[in-house]
Amino acid sequence: MGRSGSTLIERLLGELPGFCSVGEAVHLWRRGLLENERCGCGRPFSDCGFWSDVGKEAFGGWDRLDARGVLRLKDGVDRTRFLPMLLNGSGGGVLGARNERYTDLYHRLYTAVSLVSGAHVVVDASKHASLAACLRWRFGARMRLLHVVRDPRAVAHSWGKRVPRPDASPDSSEPEMARYSAGRAAVQWVTQNTTLDALARRGTPTLRVRYEDFVADPVAEFARIAEFAGYTGVPPVVGEAVPLARTHALSGNPMRFSQGPVGVRPDHGWRDSLAPWRRGLVSAMTAPARGRYGY
Repeated sequence: MGRSGSTLIERLLGELPGFCSVGEAVHLWRRGLLENERCGCGRPFSDCGFWSDVGKEAFGGWDRLDARGVLRLKDGVDRTRFLPMLLNGSGGGVLGARNERYTDLYHRLYTAVSLVSGAHVVVDASKHASLAACLRWRFGARMRLLHVVRDPRAVAHSWGKRVPRPDASPDSSEPEMARYSAGRAAVQWVTQNTTLDALARRGTPTLRVRYEDFVADPVAEFARIAEFAGYTGVPPVVGEAVPLARTHALSGNPMRFSQGPVGVRPDHGWRDSLAPWRRGLVSAMTAPARGRYGY
């Protein structure tokens, strides 16, 4: 689920030789194509040479793609309401046909990213469990799922903050990062994490990483992550200051614009800042699932 500290892990994976991080590709169709938001390199999507080359390779140019049609297709399959069928269905029927068309777009996108960047691993930081459920029908065990989980009370506190989106265009429909009430954050936390667990039980190669374990021992945890992702070299040492290069990550946490040394430090501000009644509400609503992750 978003606000679980995954952006730094995504950035670190993108630094590995042969890896390319694209940010949250699930938002490319709206925030990139329709709203022309800024890429991680700082340029508007339409002015970014990397994404222009990807569009030409994947679709013959982004102007050949009906972005609004893609969004309509997305609404017809990549939604939480379709999770029971995506997880338990046979992949056939009307939903299966939609999913075939929908995931073909991602297949073409990832292939183009690989060709343009020269990478053999594409890191998609999309946080929608429903997208992962869609993609498993196309990629099977070729898709590796990094399941980052964080204490639900910390997640709820983060979702309640008002945070401007520096990548948003002047006419963006989302000038700020989305906000959830404590109750909605708790429901989403349970739904998203339960779905990712279900995908693991159905054979999707999955590695679970707790945010708290990562910030406590980033060297060991990132080595474990890199190995799972297929990296065979010696991963960089993750310590006080990790040098991050410019990326072309699209959408996500504002730290995707960060360059240069970035520290790995725990954020436990929620323990003092989250109102007691909100903390109690989230604790109660997530109680059945929290123990599974050690919270």
